[in-house]
Amino acid sequence: MTRTVIAQGTFDIVHPGHVHYLEEAASMGDELIVIVARKANVDHKAKPICPAAQRRDVVDALAAVDEAILGHEEDIFVPIEAIDPDVIALGHDQHHDDAAIEAELERRGIDCTVERASAHEPASDDYILSTRLIVDRILERRG
Repeated sequence: MTRTVIAQGTFDIVHPGHVHYLEEAASMGDELIVIVARKANVDHKAKPICPAAQRRDVVDALAAVDEAILGHEEDIFVPIEAIDPDVIALGHDQHHDDAAIEAELERRGIDCTVERASAHEPASDDYILSTRLIVDRILERRG
């Protein structure tokens, strides 16, 4: 029996923190499917710069990822219902409320666990593990 894991995120500028999150999510099961957020669903931070299909394609190219798909534009739980995963892996610092996700999964009859990935320790002091900080650095140096 295959243990399916879902990870999700915006993945606007993929950085080592994303790679760590997805590798750890992949280790939670046998198959990793990543849901890439649509711009319309990103309301907790600045809207993504890159188009959704481009972000999906970059994530899909990562070795840890079995498949990357675009999220639903109106209801983020639609692809989760369709996939029916065993685990939803959240990034260590993602804004999601674990209990609220678990309650919605139960309400929809989706039997899976919600697990958090660990934080990624930077390999050196100059590693940037945040899309926002990467954008800030670009603006600072080239803006």
